[in-house]
Amino acid sequence: MTSPEILHEHVKNIFPIFRSITGKGIRQTLEYISQRTEGFSISHVDSGTEVLDWTVPDEWNAYGATIRRTTGEVMIDWARCNLHLVQYSIPIRARVSRGELEKHLHWLPDQPDLIPYRTSYYRKDWGFCLSAHQYSQLTDDEYDVEIRTELGPGRLSYGEVLVPATMESGNEAGEVLFSIHCCHPALANDNASSIAIAIEVIRTLQKRPDRRLSYRFVFIPGTIGSITWLARNRDRIRHIRHGLVMSCLGDDGLPTYKQSRRGNAAIDRYAEYLVQTRWGGKVVPFEPYGYDERQYCSPGFNLPVGCLMRSPNGQFAQYHTSADNLDFVTPAGLYASFGFIMDLVTMMEQDFHPRSLCPYGEPQLGRRGLYKTIGGGDEKDPHSAFDQMTLLWVLNLADGDHSLLDIAQRSGKPFPAVAAAAGVLVRADLLARSAWGQVPMPPASVSSPAGTSAPSASWT
Repeated sequence: MTSPEILHEHVKNIFPIFRSITGKGIRQTLEYISQRTEGFSISHVDSGTEVLDWTVPDEWNAYGATIRRTTGEVMIDWARCNLHLVQYSIPIRARVSRGELEKHLHWLPDQPDLIPYRTSYYRKDWGFCLSAHQYSQLTDDEYDVEIRTELGPGRLSYGEVLVPATMESGNEAGEVLFSIHCCHPALANDNASSIAIAIEVIRTLQKRPDRRLSYRFVFIPGTIGSITWLARNRDRIRHIRHGLVMSCLGDDGLPTYKQSRRGNAAIDRYAEYLVQTRWGGKVVPFEPYGYDERQYCSPGFNLPVGCLMRSPNGQFAQYHTSADNLDFVTPAGLYASFGFIMDLVTMMEQDFHPRSLCPYGEPQLGRRGLYKTIGGGDEKDPHSAFDQMTLLWVLNLADGDHSLLDIAQRSGKPFPAVAAAAGVLVRADLLARSAWGQVPMPPASVSSPAGTSAPSASWT
């Protein structure tokens, strides 16, 4: 069973692995996930492969990087903190002047104790990241710089697991896409927290016997990974009914949900409902900047994919610095994020568009044992989760055009109560489920190729 401690242990195990968008580190991370989930597969795409308007880059691996005084004293050592090396730095071994060295240094004057995280994926360059205090100690005229890296033809790797629907309506109900980037080194919140939570969500879903939806998890390097996955899976994306990018989920900030490009997709409405009625936090509109939601929501695909965070990217002091460490990510924060996602899953599983099988006049509930005041009843009574008015609201709005969430919002009744009432009415042969194809929900478009609490019992 998932616990705060298990989630934090994953983060501690993942945190030290030196990751980038390609290379041994990301494959080591994918192997870690594979060893803890069933059905996990790892795909490799050769460097130089054209994916949409991009090209898979050369593979990069790092083995060491130092800045030394000419006396041999080590001033900066990548082995002490793997944020010291700018990602995709080309190899170099040279004595350079202080002026030349400074062109390749990155520090944070306003956060003098912290080391920043910087990349140079698509421009051949080299560099070091260091604290402002370390920078102030580099006063010699010359320094010996050594970067031991390899950059050349190789592979881009990503991982994937499908948790299939188990109910007969599964193919009709569609697929939920969870996307997790796994390319950042030594950043606990961004992105080790999301990897840890995703592992436990997969394990939890795989243990559930009744799944109306299928769940696809992709663990990818940022930007190029989602672009590569989309380029290779055009035939699958038409099945995606809901999608969520997971990032920055381990701190103690309140949940932040960033809407999909559509703004009113079902996933947007579920997340907004949970934020407003159960979890607090905020909902922010889509913008074409951030994480991989901007690829899934590009106009040609326009998938219903939002992004879930706690403290949003770029809006907390520890973001992309050495302060995003194991102390910043808390077991309680991780577990609350896990709970939010499982609440989302429950809503996606339970929601449907009910259609009354007795729409002419109110059906006689008494002879079906359904006409009574239910609130405050025996906990063993299956009707005790909702009251009489919830039943009547569900029956009245069961016209095939209203979802259970629509009914909950219009009636003011809690979604779990509406879902419980609908379940009883289905079993009483008073309601039927509208097929997805009959529901007013536009499918994703695809253009032509152009180059601190756990989930409550009421939600489970």
